[in-house]
Amino acid sequence: MRGDWTRLTARAVRFLRRTLRDEWHGIVVEPVRQLVRRGLSGIVLAFVAASGVIFFHAVAQHPLGRRLVWHLGGVTADLPLWLSLLRTPVSLYVPALDLPVWAGITQLFLAFALAELTLGRGRTLAVAYLTTVAGTMTARMMVAVGPGWWGFGLPPAVGRVLDTGPSAAVVGLFTYLAVVRRAPVVFTLTGGSMVWESIAVPNLAGREHLIAVTGAVLLGLLHGRRPPLLARFTQRLDTPPPPPRSGPPVHRPDPQRHPVPSLRLP
Repeated sequence: MRGDWTRLTARAVRFLRRTLRDEWHGIVVEPVRQLVRRGLSGIVLAFVAASGVIFFHAVAQHPLGRRLVWHLGGVTADLPLWLSLLRTPVSLYVPALDLPVWAGITQLFLAFALAELTLGRGRTLAVAYLTTVAGTMTARMMVAVGPGWWGFGLPPAVGRVLDTGPSAAVVGLFTYLAVVRRAPVVFTLTGGSMVWESIAVPNLAGREHLIAVTGAVLLGLLHGRRPPLLARFTQRLDTPPPPPRSGPPVHRPDPQRHPVPSLRLP
């Protein structure tokens, strides 16, 4: 019996060591190599996101600037849908009121830097925006259905709570990276902390973070897969065009030949 436990422990240790090694290589080593190869141009999105949060935080310190920031990026659940969607991209740079700004900027910079080096700029922006929009739209649904529904609904007063900040995008990017790179430790830290947050502090932000985690998991599972319609369309685009049909042969006259004088021997 003791020998069986020893073998199981040895296998568990080897599995944990291999998992941590692969995760360290996929989450840290590969992005660092990309950073060395591409330089600071590989983390442009991280600098833009961090600079945007710092800028809007500085502007919001003044009363007039606070009103300007609200009109540009303030999002609440009781706003019209078109206005909420119009302000959502700017709301990513507006820091939340109840969270420390500099700690959030550090997490934001790290999430965007790792995602940009690993996924590219287009996919990083898509994941960040889609997870943020998913959380915002789900919050509107929760307020619309009202309290009840087995804890899904929220009272109408929550619709006036300011819903800004890049936290949903940060959670979505870390979760997406964990799913794509098969990093269970990062996924446990990200998803587990969000579940604990929603249980310990049952507020709007905690629920939106759970929605961001769920959306990022779904996007990560679809990574590298194409829908049938998109695959068929891409296949048609990739097929070379057929050669042009040749018409009937056209008779062309032979060029005029001049007689060559023959040499006669005397």
